[in-house]
Order: sequence, then structure tokens, then C-alpha cells
Amino acid sequence: MNTIDKFNSHVMQSYGRYPLVMEEGSGRRCKDENGTEYIDFGSGIGTNSLGYCDEKWADAVCAQVRTLQHSSNYYYTKVQADFAERLCGITGKKSVFFCNSGAEANECAIKVARKYSFDKYGKGRHTIITLVNSFHGRTIATLSATGQDVFHNYFFPFVEGFVNVTANDIADLEAKLQDDTVCAVMLEYVQGEGGVNVLGQEFVDAVYDLCAKKDILVITDEVQTGVGRTGKFLAGEYFGKKADIVTLAKGIAGGLPMGACLVNEKCSGVLTAGTHGSTFGGNPIACAGGLAVLDRIESSGFLEEVNRKSEFIKSELEKCSEVEYITGLGLMVGIKLRSKDAHDVAQKALDRGLLILTAKEKVRLLPPLTISYDELKDGLKILIEILEE
Repeated sequence: MNTIDKFNSHVMQSYGRYPLVMEEGSGRRCKDENGTEYIDFGSGIGTNSLGYCDEKWADAVCAQVRTLQHSSNYYYTKVQADFAERLCGITGKKSVFFCNSGAEANECAIKVARKYSFDKYGKGRHTIITLVNSFHGRTIATLSATGQDVFHNYFFPFVEGFVNVTANDIADLEAKLQDDTVCAVMLEYVQGEGGVNVLGQEFVDAVYDLCAKKDILVITDEVQTGVGRTGKFLAGEYFGKKADIVTLAKGIAGGLPMGACLVNEKCSGVLTAGTHGSTFGGNPIACAGGLAVLDRIESSGFLEEVNRKSEFIKSELEKCSEVEYITGLGLMVGIKLRSKDAHDVAQKALDRGLLILTAKEKVRLLPPLTISYDELKDGLKILIEILEE
């Protein structure tokens, strides 16, 4: 039995997979089990932020594996303390809860927001406003928060207390904020799964201004946009905003399971002993990987180079007649096509040695932040040839 048949016989079929069996990776390229090489413009949906098996990252992870692989959160570890200090410093937050994924980070954010309001105002102030076309995870609570009907079938009933507002519609926002049960607004600055759509500055300003007047918390889901993906450590920096609660995951630990929910001073004491937890949260190995990622992202000129690479990608794609327009920030790129189907393009790219993603009707690119210009040129040449056929 070959690998794909074995896989399909024993693994739940909850993903639409491409017929590629990954065997190994180095830098920004991977190989399948037959030795065929691929340039990766997807980085595990933005998770392999430093590419495959980055040498310094791998050394840090392997050293931790040989030192202490896990400890219950009943105890302290230096590596988690060091990572928490660094992460809070770079984001300007007071404290962090570590978990294993973006959905878990968003679950934590939901609980923090509701408990903050409960502690201060009592029962009944629990509604969280999210945006139409948002995506916050696949647990029941984060699916309830997600503003896309396509994800909602089969799993009824959902968790109550979530209301959707149309992105960039200030009048809709103002109307929904009249509800005295609202405790938080949760948003993505760039809706990744929703089509790589960037929010407007005026709408973001309105969210913060209106929420501040009523002590309503602002939660920003930076699971995909955070950790340098957009050319800033947090996408919120482009908007000049600092949320009460920020969630991170994907690229935070360079490919290891890690999520983080960061909070400001007024929310830092909300979760008390016994109110939340995670067996693997803050795992020493994941924290070691996270420190290696921060070392690279905080190095001189790194994020500026991410933005230069972004401009290079856009300048090359804009020469292609099939490209209608480009959305996104930094190395989070959405490509609206004039006539071709994005999923067909992704399959043809795979056949020619290039890994890309889709987001609704768009081609989506999330290359490793460390990708070289030569690799960008090679990958874009393949993509543009497909688009111009």
C-alpha cells in the first residue's frame, strides 16, 4: 500500500489534500518521497516562518529536546519565562497565555473578554462582535465567532453571544454597539481565509474609538498576520492601534504547535488559578522554537526586507495581464484573477514544482519570511507562466 492509500485508510478525511507526499525540506524548498523538489510559497499556511529546518532554529529546538521536553504547568521553566518576556516586550503587552494553536488562542481571548466584563459589570455583558467574512478557528466557540456561513453547517447548535458586523461598515458597527450586552469586538486586520482583505483605516479607528467610550475590549486575531508576516511584528502597527487582547499562532514557533493570547495591563489579572489551562501550553520545545524565531525577526533590517520582498512580488505580478488586482500586506499576498480558477492554478503550480495556496476565489501566497529573491524569481516565473497560458 502506498503512502497516500495508507493515509486515506487511517486518517479522517477532513482535508482536501493535494497528491503530494512531503519527505524532507531545507530552506524554502521541500522534496516529495520520489525526490521531486518544490519551491514553497505557502510555508505550511504561514507557519514555517523561517522555512524548513532553519539551522539556528533546529539547533535551539534540538538542544531543548535533549534538556527538557515537557513540564506540567504546575511548575516553572526558564525557557517559557524567557519567551514570555521577549514576546510581551516586542508586542507591548503585560502578560501572555500559551497554548497550541490559533483556535485555542482565540478561545482564551473570548474567555478573557467575558470574564473581564463579568468581574467588572456582572452577568449578562457577554456578547462579542465579529466581522462578516472572518475566520477564527474550528472549535465550536471559534466557529461561532467566525462570520462565514460556509463553515457553519452540520455543527448546530452554536455557542450563543456572537454577532456579526459587515467589515468597513461603520453604521452597522454603531448599530450593533448599541446592545448593552456587548463586551468585546474581535477582528482580523487582514481577513486571511476570507480572501486576504485588508480593513480600512477609518473603520479600524471607529472600532477603537467607539469601544473605548463603553469599556468594550478590542481583540485582534493576528494568528496569520502576526510575527512579521505583514512586514511589522503585528499588523496593528500599520493602523497605529494597540488592542486590549492579541492572539498569535502559525509562524510564532517556526513550525511547532504554539499559540499565544497576549493581554494589556487592565486584562492581565483576569484569568486566575483554575479559570483556564492547557496541558501542552508553553511547552519548552515550542518556546525554544519561538525564541529562535524572535531572534531572527528582531535582527537588524529583517522586517524591512520582508516589505521589500513584498514590493518585488507585487511589481512582478502586476506585469501579468491575468492579474486583476493584488491585496494583502507584506508577505501575505492575495491575487484576484481575471478569468482563471485559483484552485486550478494551485494544482498546475504543484505539477510544476511550486506550492501555493488559495483563499476563496484568490490565489494566496504566504512564502517563508526568509525566502530569497532568486527563489521568488523562480517561483513567480512558474506562477506567471501558468497565469498567461
